[in-house]
Amino acid sequence: MKRSIKNIIVIWVLAAMLLSAAGCAGQQAAPAGTKLQGTITVSGAWALYPMMTRWAEEFQKLYPDVKFDVSAGGAGKGMADALGGAVDIGMVSREITADEEAKGAYWVAVTKDAVLPIVNAKNPVLQDLTARGFSKDTFIGIYITGEITTWGQVVGKPEITDEIHVYTRSDAAGAPETWAKYLDKKQEDLLGVGVFGDPGLLEAVIKDPLGIGFNNLGYAYDNTSGKPVAGAFVLPIDNNANGQADPEELLETKTEAMEMVAQGKYPSPPARAENLVTNGKPTGLVQAFIEWVLTEGQAFVGEAGYVKLTQDQLDASLKKIR
Repeated sequence: MKRSIKNIIVIWVLAAMLLSAAGCAGQQAAPAGTKLQGTITVSGAWALYPMMTRWAEEFQKLYPDVKFDVSAGGAGKGMADALGGAVDIGMVSREITADEEAKGAYWVAVTKDAVLPIVNAKNPVLQDLTARGFSKDTFIGIYITGEITTWGQVVGKPEITDEIHVYTRSDAAGAPETWAKYLDKKQEDLLGVGVFGDPGLLEAVIKDPLGIGFNNLGYAYDNTSGKPVAGAFVLPIDNNANGQADPEELLETKTEAMEMVAQGKYPSPPARAENLVTNGKPTGLVQAFIEWVLTEGQAFVGEAGYVKLTQDQLDASLKKIR
């Protein structure tokens, strides 16, 4: 009889341990139907803003008691807000520095996109640009040294004297930092008229037939047609420096641009990973959301115009937050 009672007690203890372990596992990866509630505040990169708003919408369908406050304002703002405790998550579309990590920035890569050079669709030498493509040295001559000042210089026709109107970003952001890194410099080295935000920079180029700028992939193309936004033309980068725009370098649709980035054929930079940053390792609701982003949330990446990370990269991000 005593042995039977002891056996029963052992069984009860083991059962309690199993239930406790199951409860802990449920806290790490909250399945649909789990009671999650609260508000998640997010700010930062324009590049990741459209994707984040889509993730927020889909997450709320599963967890209606979770609210989101998402705003864009540049990667610099996202980092500052996250480290300063103003938001739960910062969206940062560039590499995180060692100094930022030392201050508490805890980051995971969640998707990938690219910065694309843009000109006006009515550019006076558009046909030549389409045939020749743009070399890295040409971009450096326009954005860094200022040695190239006319569109005739770009295409080797000195008789064409139309000035190049150069536009850049006025806000500290991932796109200009990534574009500058492609040109072996920093954002503050970029020449041009500063314009705030991705939408503002795109609008400035669309309004100016002589304008040149750069935009994140998600802003350069129309979501409905998949073509460049009306009034804009995505410049082909002559990545192999053969003096012409090869068919795969002519990114005439969003799908073609995404495929080039996914296959690693578009230069990196300006292709880059998009990151979510928290002040220290995320916990609770924020951790559950980021884990969902890296798993079920990846189903929405392609249709939103972003490039999915490799499974190894996603696994590495998951390992960091678990």
